[in-house]
Amino acid sequence: MAEPLSPCTPRGQCQANMGANTSSANVDANSSVLVGSSAWRGREPFSIFTVLILTLLVLLTVATFLWNLLVLATILRVKAFHRVPHNLVASTAVSDVLVAALVMPLSLVKELSAERRWRLGRELCLVWVSFDVLCCTASIWNVTAIALDRYWSITRHLEYTMLTRRRISNVMIALTWALSAAISLAPLFGWGETYSPEQERCQVSQAPSYTIVSTGGAFYLPLCVVLFVYWKIYKAAKFRVGGHRKNAVVPLPQAAQVKEASHESQMVFTARHAAITFQTDGETWREQKEKKAALMVGILIGVFVLCWIPFFITELISPLCSCNIPPVWKSIFLWLGYSNSFFNPLIYTAFNKNYNNAFKHLFVKQR
Repeated sequence: MAEPLSPCTPRGQCQANMGANTSSANVDANSSVLVGSSAWRGREPFSIFTVLILTLLVLLTVATFLWNLLVLATILRVKAFHRVPHNLVASTAVSDVLVAALVMPLSLVKELSAERRWRLGRELCLVWVSFDVLCCTASIWNVTAIALDRYWSITRHLEYTMLTRRRISNVMIALTWALSAAISLAPLFGWGETYSPEQERCQVSQAPSYTIVSTGGAFYLPLCVVLFVYWKIYKAAKFRVGGHRKNAVVPLPQAAQVKEASHESQMVFTARHAAITFQTDGETWREQKEKKAALMVGILIGVFVLCWIPFFITELISPLCSCNIPPVWKSIFLWLGYSNSFFNPLIYTAFNKNYNNAFKHLFVKQR
């Protein structure tokens, strides 16, 4: 019998095609396995160093939230704190609490994703970026407002009455949040783009014009203000140091009349058998208070500059010169800026014993 006709001609072509199909299927399977394995490698367990860093960031977020919340609770419950400058401290604590509650957790989620991609959608990206800019800008300007309040209370203590101080502080708080809202909401009205679905990227608008305005309004302008303020405070404190006078009590051997000293002024009180003279050569209570306030402002400004200046330098340079800064450094600079929200309450409560006493009273009363 003749061999039945087959579409595979000549003989062996069908086997070759079957072999080719099998090999291509194997290649596709292997490629899919490679893709799957590479995707899996992106989700491999983190190294010990990475786990330690993530644990540190989680602790930083929780500590920032709890510490600022404690400051807010203390100011709300203690009536003595319902005045200036504690309203400025409360405004700072509100901005820092929002940073810890709304900004840092989503930023941590972004850090955990492969290649720091944003996979939470456009809407949540816009919310995160808006609150990031709003709260961080408000925190920076609140620090500036505290520095200005300390400066005016030291250099113009006669004119800067409690009523004037309350009005000015309320105006500064309103301007702080209004300016922060204007900078943060501008991209929502078309000034640059924050979300890229193709690249799964979520970041602050990189439009050069917005970068200049936002970094200038959020950092460089308040930086100039606080540096000028601290320079003026330092000059005022240095000027007062030259007028220090000591307080001493000196018994005189016999009653005497008021006499003049060659170098120091003396006040002599006549008694029956002895006279007591007070030499006014030393720091008064007000000078000590001003010196402490100047030290607090200096530390507050120094920490603020160290925390935020690396981030804002890269944020300004990157869009203008098209520099490719490694993502890991961007993350380091960003979280260094976030840490300023943790240091703020530590600084302005460490220099005020009333806060420490209020904390103790608050915990004792809770028990």
